[in-house]
Amino acid sequence: PHSRFANHKLMYYICIMKKHNGMRPHDILVLLKIISLGEYSYLKDLSNQLGISPSEITESVNRSVLAGLIAQDKKTVMRNTLYEFLIHGLPYVFPQKPGAIVPGIPTAHSAPPLNKEFKSSEMYVWPDPKGEVKGQEIIPFHQGQLNAAKDDLKLYELLALTDALRVGKAREKQLAAEELRKRIL
Repeated sequence: PHSRFANHKLMYYICIMKKHNGMRPHDILVLLKIISLGEYSYLKDLSNQLGISPSEITESVNRSVLAGLIAQDKKTVMRNTLYEFLIHGLPYVFPQKPGAIVPGIPTAHSAPPLNKEFKSSEMYVWPDPKGEVKGQEIIPFHQGQLNAAKDDLKLYELLALTDALRVGKAREKQLAAEELRKRIL
């Protein structure tokens, strides 16, 4: 009986490891939404607020638990670890190059809070046909991101700051890191 239990446990861990093929871009969106909420009750609420299916939310949280970005309770973001990942890993794991000029919603240094520090003719935007600003396209982590950010200013600023880490110059990245520290830690 003991060895059969051990075999089942081993198979369970093998199945989990097969499912975790690394973080996905929308995992960052989920983590930042949890930070913006402070706490949440149900994964279903995250699903509705982010426009991501409940199964994708569950898989995302499980990947984050395995990566050490969320505690085993699946609700507590490991803030120091997330901060370190965003600063040192995000630009390499989810790189982004500005694309074509499109209408959209400002992001990176073109959005709050960095737009107060940087006056630039070079605008970066998430593509949105209803957007009133034209700028170089930055692909969002997930298509539900735009609506989620429109409904949650804290989330919008967190996402814009992460984009500054991905596409910004040295000074923009430094200020983004300082602002993220204030908001995450």
